Amino acid sequence: MDVDTSKLSKTTNSTYLAPLLAGAMAGLSVDVALYPLDTLKTRLQSAQGFQKAGGFKGVYGGLLTVATSSMPTTALFFVSYETTKNLAQPHVPVKYAPLVHMTAAGIGDVLACMIRVPTEVAKQRKQTYVGTKKRSSIAILLEAYKAEGIRKGVYRGFLSTVARDLPFSFIELPVWEYLKTQFRNQNNGQISIFQSALCGSVAGGFAAAVTTPLDLAKTRIMLAEGYTVTRKLRIRPVLANIYFESGLRGLFAGVTPRMTAFMIGGFVFFGVYEDSKKLFEDYLNK
Repeated sequence: MDVDTSKLSKTTNSTYLAPLLAGAMAGLSVDVALYPLDTLKTRLQSAQGFQKAGGFKGVYGGLLTVATSSMPTTALFFVSYETTKNLAQPHVPVKYAPLVHMTAAGIGDVLACMIRVPTEVAKQRKQTYVGTKKRSSIAILLEAYKAEGIRKGVYRGFLSTVARDLPFSFIELPVWEYLKTQFRNQNNGQISIFQSALCGSVAGGFAAAVTTPLDLAKTRIMLAEGYTVTRKLRIRPVLANIYFESGLRGLFAGVTPRMTAFMIGGFVFFGVYEDSKKLFEDYLNK
């Protein structure tokens, strides 16, 4: 039987390249647009306090680091997510679709954290650094490597970041997919870019609010200057200490800017992703 290799090649390119490129565009768009809110959230969560961490000054500190790393991070996430989902869905009953989305999101997150964590370490230390001498992101990571090595320095907070991002994705992606399905069911299987973006906004805001304590623990761990007291740099002791000092309110420090950022970010992120993905698919399938 003859196989149309050109058509097969176009389908393969569309399957992998479209989410890869669309993910890169979405990540860059949302990170650059919402960076000031992320800076304020980080400073609110800093152990040294909002004002001492910089207050409202220099809210774009570390933007270049995020802008240059957000593209490969989100590209890697979405190509992993879409690939896993496409491979698994034909073999799984429809009623188990949320489990497929959770698994795909989990795989994508772990891979994306290989890029995300060093970026977060550099970014958050720049966001809360108030010295007169500015430090570049590369200099910060080199200092971390020389002082504490790869695992304890450059990849400080890797497990806490994964522990934060996995629950977030386990909530956000299935909720996003579920809401999109509801729109399709009411619109003859069709959904607009705006509706998909709206679904992303709701899913992102909800997931952000629920996972705020985990994000807080990750922030405190990454901002800690030393690694001498290992126990204090684990998620449970960090959260227990925060609760002891500030109660339930302390565990949700920064929840308002975080939720606001993810609601706006979810709208931009998923809107740009869906729109870009469609454009790239149309172009690649020509």
